[in-house]
Amino acid sequence: MSAPAPEGAQGSAVVVGASGGVGGALVAALAAGGSHGTVFALSRTPAPRLDGVRALAIDVTDEDSVAAAARNVGEAGPVGLVVVASGILHGPGIAPEKAIRALDPAAMARVFAVNTLGPALVAKHFVPLMPRRGRSVFAALSARVGSIGDNRLGGWYAYRASKAALNQVLRTLAVETARTHPDLIVAGLHPGTVQTGLSQPFRPEPGPGLFTPQESAAHLLRVIAGLTREESGRVLAWDGQPIPP
Repeated sequence: MSAPAPEGAQGSAVVVGASGGVGGALVAALAAGGSHGTVFALSRTPAPRLDGVRALAIDVTDEDSVAAAARNVGEAGPVGLVVVASGILHGPGIAPEKAIRALDPAAMARVFAVNTLGPALVAKHFVPLMPRRGRSVFAALSARVGSIGDNRLGGWYAYRASKAALNQVLRTLAVETARTHPDLIVAGLHPGTVQTGLSQPFRPEPGPGLFTPQESAAHLLRVIAGLTREESGRVLAWDGQPIPP
């Protein structure tokens, strides 16, 4: 059962993937903003220690780990904001495919486990902590390359497909929660190209269109603050513009 939101409070804020570049910047910005009673920094590896932030361990590919983190967060009261900032594009044995012949089933399964199933498990266990009445937001970092309608270059099969599937999970969640949590807004967010380890091998040199994690976090929080119920289930870019399905 969802907890009631205290009058005038936004509840706790939860950032999953807090040890990453964008996730860490989101935690710092939320803590500095002071709009949430508690800011929870959830990550598989330890997140930086900050005043007013509670760090907890989570592995989004392990449902028991997600459930345990949710129980710990729930002890602090209702949750007003969840942002899933975890994701994988490359790593040991994983690289964006230039052609279908490069597709590796095990690598693709790993990408889906982190990028698609991970946020779905977070939603399964954290949405029940969010108030049934009063504005709240569940957001996950998606990507423009997850758009089917905007795919003109091809390649990157696993990553594109995992983000497209994530967008469908978020859309489906928005349909369900419109009945169970009428004031909850569900959104996918494209952070732009950010100076992080995830994008490092594939991004341009610093210049226009490349954000620091702090800049990206500021853009994303601005979009989150402006979200309306009518936008629930959509994917929006860092500047608030909708991305086609």
